Amino acid sequence: MPDLTGARIVVAGAGAVGSAIAATLALRGASITWIDPAAEGDNASGVAAGMLAPGFEAALDGGGPKTFALLKAARNQWPALLASLGDPDVGLWQGGALWLDLPGLAGLTADALKARFDAIGGEAEVVPASTARDFLPSLPQDLTGALYTAEDWSLDPLMALAALREAAVAAGAMIIRARIVDFEGGLARLSDGRTTAADALVLATGADATLIAPETAHLSPIKGHILRQALSDRRAGGPILRGVGGYVSATASGVHVGATMEPGLSDHAVDPAIAEQLKAFGERLYPALVGADLETRTGVRAATPDGLPLVGPSAAPRVFLAVGMRRNGWLLAPLVADMIAAYLTGDHPGPYAARLNPRRFTVG
Repeated sequence: MPDLTGARIVVAGAGAVGSAIAATLALRGASITWIDPAAEGDNASGVAAGMLAPGFEAALDGGGPKTFALLKAARNQWPALLASLGDPDVGLWQGGALWLDLPGLAGLTADALKARFDAIGGEAEVVPASTARDFLPSLPQDLTGALYTAEDWSLDPLMALAALREAAVAAGAMIIRARIVDFEGGLARLSDGRTTAADALVLATGADATLIAPETAHLSPIKGHILRQALSDRRAGGPILRGVGGYVSATASGVHVGATMEPGLSDHAVDPAIAEQLKAFGERLYPALVGADLETRTGVRAATPDGLPLVGPSAAPRVFLAVGMRRNGWLLAPLVADMIAAYLTGDHPGPYAARLNPRRFTVG
């Protein structure tokens, strides 16, 4: 695999994708200048639950077999990425997910979900309530049925961000707390007035993507609320819980209840009514949360018209895009990092390059 020794790369963005790219490129020998104005974890990736969920993402969003294959391939790259970092503990959880059929949460049933999993090529099994309680005894008493899939994993986002940052810095990456303003003629201009020479710029700036690359005009923001209980319940050993309206997922940094999708909104204000709705949902899905102290946070993601990210070279010279992950930044991070590395070395970017082509909305 070609390395990047001597290449000067500016990476803009320190969320899941930007962090994976910075670490991957630094470990391949590139000289990385890593630009982000926020403190570590103060972004949508730090607020997130760390879901690596190709099964439910494809089954619930109707992405079809090709989308499921892409998302599953991304999930499967996480062990290799962690191995390249020295196998740090990021709270990787491979215990699957459990959909709960509950009175009052009308809509999609476990049987209907099984048909969707079959259609996309995912593995899932409808199980009775008694079997679901074998996974987690503290499930609601009025549970009528469930569906289990081993397709979905999770990780702890704060642990993962720290591990990626440490690996990148150890490999020589230099972090600058600023925003990218312009990139022209091999010179990146920053919001603090500094400039840095670079052979390429990688934009992984999420909802804050700039118009340095014309393709970012196709991005739109999606705000999300998420709740977190500070103490983890992962010791219970149960799967991620899903139901009509969201999920409950435990990591080392807490039990997460989420998450809303509010298209077109880019503010970070907490809506108390939405927080109450999420709290009621979390307690319904997982009664152990009743009376728990839940912190409400918000994050803003960026999405494209077709829900898939923009990954690859921009029409802007020497600019590469890794933006528009929607709610799958953690899931897609290792695959996108490898694709960007391939583009920078002239290697083949893999089987998903055409689907993720940043120029797909503008070419005829």
